[in-house]
Amino acid sequence: MLARALLPILIFLSACSSTPDVTSYLSPYRIDVRQGNYVSQDMVARLKPGMTRDQVRFVLGTPLVADIFHADRWDYVYRFQPGRGEPQLRRFVVFFEDNKLARVGGDVIAATPESASETPVPAARVIEVPAEPKKD
Repeated sequence: MLARALLPILIFLSACSSTPDVTSYLSPYRIDVRQGNYVSQDMVARLKPGMTRDQVRFVLGTPLVADIFHADRWDYVYRFQPGRGEPQLRRFVVFFEDNKLARVGGDVIAATPESASETPVPAARVIEVPAEPKKD
């Protein structure tokens, strides 16, 4: 009687052991997680020297980090963790002098026609925003 009960269980278990990697079919779904402020090259291209804080906030959005000890610096941090794969991290920093945009830095750089033909620029560098020529 016991042998007759064990026979179907043994057949079932032997069939399961010969299936190819069942765990790949039964793995849980992992969602993409986006955190922070996404700053695109188009947004950076709209920045002009001398813009006020409100104008910069309109273009880039509210900064993720606005430190009271560094009141003239705004940090925009963006992290993208795909469900499967390596996380991506972007950082962008805006510097002000006298409540006007002075320079920007980080790994997001404004796209220009000249830079498209050049070699890629290294990440995390400070970029001086040139002042517009004065009109008489």
